[in-house]
Amino acid sequence: MQRTFKRIGIGLVVLLVLVAIALMVWEPLAARPGEAPTAGRIYEAEIVRDDFGVPHIYGATDADVAFGVAIAHAEDDFSTLQDVIAMARGRYGAIAGEEGAQVDYAYHLLDARGTAERQFTRLPEDTQELFNAYAVGLNQFAEENAGEVKLRNLFPVNGEDVAAGFALRQPFFFGLNNTIGPLVDSEDRNPEPGPPLAALPLHMGEDGEHAGSNAFAIAPEKSGDDVTRLVSNSHQPLRGGVAWYELVVQSEEGWHFAGANFPGSPFPFLGHNPDLGWTNTVNVPDMVDVYELTVDEAGENYLLDGEWLPLESRRVWLGVAMGPFDLPVPQTVYRSVHGPVVKNDDGYFAIRYGGIDNLDNLDAYYRLNKAGSLEEFRAILARMDIPSTNFVYADAEGNIGYFYNAAIPDRVEGPDWRGVLPGDRSDLIWQGPVAFEELPQIVNPESGWLFNANNTPFSAAGEGSDLDPAEYSPVLGIETRSTNRARRAARLMSLPGVIDRGRLEEIKYDTAYDREGYVAAMLDSVAALELEDGTLLHRAQGLLGGWDLDADGDGGADALALLMIRPFMRADYQSGEIPDAREELERSAEHLMEHFGRLDPPLGDVLRLRQGDVDLPLDGGSDTLRASTLWDIDEDGRLSLRHGDSFIQFVEWAPGERVRSQSIQPFGAATTRPESPHYTDQMQLFVDHELKPVWFWREDVLANASRRYSVRSAAQ
Repeated sequence: MQRTFKRIGIGLVVLLVLVAIALMVWEPLAARPGEAPTAGRIYEAEIVRDDFGVPHIYGATDADVAFGVAIAHAEDDFSTLQDVIAMARGRYGAIAGEEGAQVDYAYHLLDARGTAERQFTRLPEDTQELFNAYAVGLNQFAEENAGEVKLRNLFPVNGEDVAAGFALRQPFFFGLNNTIGPLVDSEDRNPEPGPPLAALPLHMGEDGEHAGSNAFAIAPEKSGDDVTRLVSNSHQPLRGGVAWYELVVQSEEGWHFAGANFPGSPFPFLGHNPDLGWTNTVNVPDMVDVYELTVDEAGENYLLDGEWLPLESRRVWLGVAMGPFDLPVPQTVYRSVHGPVVKNDDGYFAIRYGGIDNLDNLDAYYRLNKAGSLEEFRAILARMDIPSTNFVYADAEGNIGYFYNAAIPDRVEGPDWRGVLPGDRSDLIWQGPVAFEELPQIVNPESGWLFNANNTPFSAAGEGSDLDPAEYSPVLGIETRSTNRARRAARLMSLPGVIDRGRLEEIKYDTAYDREGYVAAMLDSVAALELEDGTLLHRAQGLLGGWDLDADGDGGADALALLMIRPFMRADYQSGEIPDAREELERSAEHLMEHFGRLDPPLGDVLRLRQGDVDLPLDGGSDTLRASTLWDIDEDGRLSLRHGDSFIQFVEWAPGERVRSQSIQPFGAATTRPESPHYTDQMQLFVDHELKPVWFWREDVLANASRRYSVRSAAQ
């Protein structure tokens, strides 16, 4: 009997060991095998690192440069690049656990891989080669630095893999997550953007909810010195897959551009070339439509125009990392002719969104990098291949422009496109975007200036130059809201006189709030509280009541106001429920007392920019032009910035001179390499509102180089 129990015990141990081994190895074995590009050529690039470590990549061809971009970026941040590649292959859960598995679910739901398979080979050959050369660079770095690779069988990759990452991430910039999340959880969705249709006749996660940026363009007649100026001031997470990476590229095929990209891209998304430049801000038109399907009892067919059609379904397995194990989680994804389908407690709902199943944005951004004139630039935008984001533009000829770029669905008039549509009518399934000419755009306004701060396009150039919203159909779903940043920008730029470089800097780094919108609602609701004299909350109420509406760090109420504003801003941005003023005041006051022993600590003692051993005070707040939007609360109670002002670039074209630009990043060029001298070397400049030079011209970067070397691919 004892021998029998012993055998059973040994058997259970063996079984548990086998199960543990299976959980450790199933995910990489089950993953789709990677394939390297079959380019059949060798790529060569020269990388020159300037005095701040920013890479300047040179090559004979654009593809050579793209290969070098991958190598340079991997040298600085291979960790994040791997995360992005894992997302592009539906394997991020094996790295990031449950949060990563949610991204993988979206990857399968949106059929990002299918889009890449269908569309990548239809792109122009030079665009395909650009992406394949970039993949070769990633593969080579992974092979030469195998000890840094996080996930088995993640490499090799090819251009199609990189393209799948674009197909996955692009829709979330215009808020697709605000539709998918509530549908998956069987919750009510937030109201869709745009004016309510009934009244008229016809940017995942918290960081995405607070997406924002500032952009400014000043024409030479308004600048005071005949200089055309462009300011790029994007607000992105300071770390991760959508954090900016600065670079300069130049090839013998005419590609010469200074700006920044996201991990996983072979080209910059914003910046300038010798002739023109642009920057982007997030816009949120109504780009998403939801259809309720009529499905049979078996859940296998849906009704369309009186006929039953098969509902596509596919079983997928999501790997969820838990310690050394990868737990397999099964999910079923559905698809109809409308697009992805979510099954929840209320039924089956199909989703259709602008830019669905289109990868031509890969080619469009590449062409924008090499555009040489306003006409060429506009023609590329007019293709409607970049699904969303505003473009603010300037060039060497003195032109400035604002383009409300969005592949808004070409909907028919009549139905309530803000609500849930019947899924059994094919006439409600639109087949492409509206014409470019139907979208708001302003070129060379009489005011001499343009801006956007994630606000309605109908406030962009000042009185007499702004567009009339009545001229645009409500079916377009163009947002009508403003932000504090937009109100401040419009007010400051409308003041009399020129907007010279000094005044433009003052506007960009403005830290004030206007007592309007959610700011006024927050202050009024706190003031209306009936509180007992002498209590903590009563003292906090009085302190906030005397706030000077400026997050410059000089006022005693700045820290308290900073903590109070963020939840009210979030509710305003997301059309959510207004927070309870008493609860928020209590939370904020108790936090300050617990960690700082007072209600009025200096703002710089509370709000910090932290990386490694560097710990610096910050100014600004959520929704100020000097943006300190989101933060993590560290163990010492201080607020460590994670989202806000990120890549900042000032570009100038002076008469008869070559383009000149300056820039800054919050940390440095090597954000995940603590051993690098460029891990934190831009932080003090960033905090001090200062910029560093962009060495755009080769002779300048060679005179300010810290390192110069060549990279070469192995034979394919």
